[in-house]
Amino acid sequence: MRAVTIPRFGAADVLDVADVPAPRLGEGDIRIRVVAAGVNGADIAQRKGHYPPPDGAPAWPGLEASGFVTEVGPEASGPVVGDAVCALLSGGGYADEVVVDAGLVLPIPDGVTVLEAAALPEVAATVWSNVFQLGGLKPGETLLVHGGTSGIGTMAIQLAIALGSTVIATAGSPDKVAVVESLGATGVNYRTQDFVDEVRSATDGRGADVILDMVGGDYLARNIRCLATDGRIMCIANQSGEQSTFSMGALMKKRGRVWATTLRSRPLAERRKIVAAVREHVWPLVAAGRVTPVVDSVFEFTDAVAAHRQMEADHIGKILLRA
Repeated sequence: MRAVTIPRFGAADVLDVADVPAPRLGEGDIRIRVVAAGVNGADIAQRKGHYPPPDGAPAWPGLEASGFVTEVGPEASGPVVGDAVCALLSGGGYADEVVVDAGLVLPIPDGVTVLEAAALPEVAATVWSNVFQLGGLKPGETLLVHGGTSGIGTMAIQLAIALGSTVIATAGSPDKVAVVESLGATGVNYRTQDFVDEVRSATDGRGADVILDMVGGDYLARNIRCLATDGRIMCIANQSGEQSTFSMGALMKKRGRVWATTLRSRPLAERRKIVAAVREHVWPLVAAGRVTPVVDSVFEFTDAVAAHRQMEADHIGKILLRA
């Protein structure tokens, strides 16, 4: 089968479409003919050599995909051959086929096309596990989302608002601020405004109860400054590439928590539980139209180089590869 491989680490143009062995089907696995795969920041990091796939995962990138079931392992339950599904992957989505544990496979929500569904599994699982399961965001609390127009950001805004929370989101231009505000958040232009001051003002000095941060670097110390008492900072990436320093005393004064996580390296049992929770809590909101996939652009499978360049340049929502 074809896959988008990484023959060497580097810029987007190292990506290459090559023939690779089709993955073997385990007893509890599902084989999916891929219609589309989502492009994520983790794919960029893997291409640069900074985020290797976990043991047992394919060497090529892709943390989510959608398509049609073509084979079911003898111990797999749930989907049957012919079903339209999407799946959370530990790698390998940039390919004609994927094989994945049945517990990581989800039906396509009502109102969503098979193509669009590739934009959902990774962001839904990331947001649900970090903001709600670990971060414990409750109705009436305030969520601060950095990178509000990213795939994760647009999902976090919609989910938090649908479940009764207030959202403040940072973005890097007036147009992007308008996007997060169209989703229901209070927008902050981080290039022209100090998000610490804006969060304090918007919350009458109380601060944000949960902060979803993918920037890292000096954002950690600034996050603590606008954190509510008993607040939680969820760190899911370090896009700045910089080290973070902060005052332990300031964090202690807030009785705050800083929690750094990744998703694909978690044990299979944990990922199954996250996917099951997404199906229970997130999928009904998607089916009802209260949460929708925000798709920036769709590139053909053979144009993964351009998709990665777009990811690193400017985009709003998810970028997809069509197989």
